[in-house]
Amino acid sequence: MTELKRKKEVSRRNFMAIAGSAAGLAAMASMGVFAGDPELKGNIPEIDIDIDTMTREEMETDLLVIGSGIAGLFAAVKGHDAGAKVLMVSKGRLGSSGQTPFAKGIFAYDPDKEKLSLDEFVATVSRSAMGTNNPVFTRQMAEHSLARVKDLKEWGFFDSPLYFNSFSKPLEERNIPVVERVMITHLIKENGKIAGAAGFSFDEAKVYIFKAKSVVLCSGAGGFKPNGFPICDLTHDGTVMAYSIGAKVTGKEWNDGHSGQPTNAAACYDGWHGMFDRKPGLTGVEVHHDLGVEQCYQAYMGGGPLAGGPPGQSGGKQVTGGPVRPAEFAENGRRPSPPPGGKGKEGGGPPPGGGPDSGGAPPPGMMGGSSVCGTSAGMSIHKSEGLVPINDQGASNIPGLYAAGDALGSYMAGAIYTQVGSSLAGSAVQGAIVSEAAAEYCKGMKLPTISKNKIKAIEEEILAPLKREKGYSPAWVTQTLQGIMIPNFVLYIKKESMLKAALAYIEELRDHHLPMLRAADLHELRLAHETANMIVNAEMKLKASLLRKESRCSHYRLDYPDVDSKNWNAWINIYKGNNGEMKFEKQPFSSWPS
Repeated sequence: MTELKRKKEVSRRNFMAIAGSAAGLAAMASMGVFAGDPELKGNIPEIDIDIDTMTREEMETDLLVIGSGIAGLFAAVKGHDAGAKVLMVSKGRLGSSGQTPFAKGIFAYDPDKEKLSLDEFVATVSRSAMGTNNPVFTRQMAEHSLARVKDLKEWGFFDSPLYFNSFSKPLEERNIPVVERVMITHLIKENGKIAGAAGFSFDEAKVYIFKAKSVVLCSGAGGFKPNGFPICDLTHDGTVMAYSIGAKVTGKEWNDGHSGQPTNAAACYDGWHGMFDRKPGLTGVEVHHDLGVEQCYQAYMGGGPLAGGPPGQSGGKQVTGGPVRPAEFAENGRRPSPPPGGKGKEGGGPPPGGGPDSGGAPPPGMMGGSSVCGTSAGMSIHKSEGLVPINDQGASNIPGLYAAGDALGSYMAGAIYTQVGSSLAGSAVQGAIVSEAAAEYCKGMKLPTISKNKIKAIEEEILAPLKREKGYSPAWVTQTLQGIMIPNFVLYIKKESMLKAALAYIEELRDHHLPMLRAADLHELRLAHETANMIVNAEMKLKASLLRKESRCSHYRLDYPDVDSKNWNAWINIYKGNNGEMKFEKQPFSSWPS
């Protein structure tokens, strides 16, 4: 491991003082204070890395799996079982990355036990989703869910609240290598096909080049690093990397409506420890219409929740109007049906979003009681955003590039939460199916050759923030981005004037601040790349929201409050034009890209 060099040694007490002063200096810089006072600039601590000591490691494989959540687990295992040489690389730790460790309910459709047939289940989900789901993926998730649950039982998944041991078991049995704490920043394309990926280590001064015949993105979704919900390390890295090399992406106008508690709202564990602490369990059929932006509308129209009671309530009266909910799913978003799960050894199905240790009741912000919106700001509904699939095997429009789980815009549930536990089940199912297709793609193919010039150019792009002597800290740019995008009246309750105003700010960050992101060490290098990805995601969300001139499911516009089935029975796909501009197209519901 290469040692990081500091220009000055600092004690913990001095570091805390410097950190506080740096925050103040950043605020002063935003007001232009430094423009005429060079002495103040010298007070910023310089902690740097010796670029000349950076090393490079190149690795080769048939199938590269990016991500180590449940989609990545099944992609690695089933890809190996299909005959491919597999390598997994993860930004975090195996079984502890992304949203997987938070998810504790997994849906299992058992045709021998459920009252609804598979056809009836798919049709019910489609009605709840108001047509926005892709029924092919809805059916696929249910049809294969029981098989994936059986795999997980064999690996010990249901025996512990922690997933490392159960995830390690099948990987170790197959000798599948896992490279952890490496952020992938670039997907590499040669001759129109995927050729691998590149990134850097958090723990040593090393750049990684992965050469691969096929890549499966299991990198999850992301947000704007909001407080109070466990997505702080997800920043749409996979989506933005794929978009940058020509992949189509979708689903950016939809919003995840998870809410949190008004007391200590940023304390993620306080609000959601009921999910983190419990063992996972099974859920059965219970179709919902949940976690859209209705609470956000109530708060917008009636004020915040600090006076107590559900958002927007005054004198016990609910504010009328707002997002349209199908009558079939009117009461608390739930269609009358048997309760999820059972009382078997798995402990029954957890409620949506989890609950306190005593079990049963949902956590703050889910149903009833005071709550605040915005805890998952920047994320769409599970499975509704990500790479556009060209078939039911998760292939993208770039040969050799696949995606699964929340990195795939499969619209498995549509633009609203429809089935408790389907997100975890869908990720497992898609990881298995997609990797088998990717393994088949690899057969008979030679390992792609990546030119030395391309590797050198990518390495330069990865390390660019470390080489800048002047610029903006990623933390400051991220805070600015959050202030623009997270407010209720921008991201959740939309109208053209505010969307355009926010877009002007985001375009300023894109054009001026993004190219000047500066990193002082490997941690800040990670933050710089994450901030750049969030800026691109923000632009996508604002432009897609402007384009969809209707309200449906988790997308609500004050100026277009009604569903427009004539013009908007279509998904919005985003792709990069020949000149680098962001372009958009409609894809009719229940169709594949043309």
